[in-house]
Amino acid sequence: MKIRIKFAKYGTMKYIGHLDMMRFFQKAIRRAQIDVKYSEGFSPHQIMSFAAPLGVGLESTGEYMDLEVLTMTSTQEIKQALNQVMVEGVEILSVIVLPDNAKNAMASVAAASYRLQRKESPYPVENLARKLRDFLAQDTIPYTKETKKSVVELDLKQHIYALEAESESAICMTVNASSSGNIKPAMVMEQFSRFTGIEIPAMSYQITKLETYAEAAGTSTPKGPHRFVPLDAIT
Repeated sequence: MKIRIKFAKYGTMKYIGHLDMMRFFQKAIRRAQIDVKYSEGFSPHQIMSFAAPLGVGLESTGEYMDLEVLTMTSTQEIKQALNQVMVEGVEILSVIVLPDNAKNAMASVAAASYRLQRKESPYPVENLARKLRDFLAQDTIPYTKETKKSVVELDLKQHIYALEAESESAICMTVNASSSGNIKPAMVMEQFSRFTGIEIPAMSYQITKLETYAEAAGTSTPKGPHRFVPLDAIT
């Protein structure tokens, strides 16, 4: 059967990259004595997949991993067994059994929410909440996204589903995190900085992913935060 594991990553573990996290979980699953399913062939490996790689330096309370197991007693026992072998900075938050027809975690991702918390002082923008509303009220927010293979011109406005000031020191946003968009919080902040004319260095705030979402059944564009459900809410 397929199970979905939600976990948090914080503290010094935020500096551990995605590939090392995969190896960490492979070892942790063996230590927890979970009856995991292995692929067939000359190099068997645990059948697991992650929703989306988390950037180095980012913390998260909404990371997901799918795992295939041969047998299990309960999701609660798997959660407890894994937490007993976790290191400081990684915590298993929930474990659910997926329906047979569920898409894997990576294919399910539609959006993600983030908090950008200033490290030492409030944001240097007067009336931050109003400025964020004015920024999002623009007809378009053009952005040039460069990849290794191409340069893409896109309208960020179409990919920002929510943007608000939680306080003078914290900005929260929900953005497109699907393979077709994959908007990073730093991209939004880069354009917001240009809009205000005030430099906001990326190193001046800590990014925390709050949740990863799938598209809610029966919804259609235009999208809003209410049109998404957490990946562990799929039944």
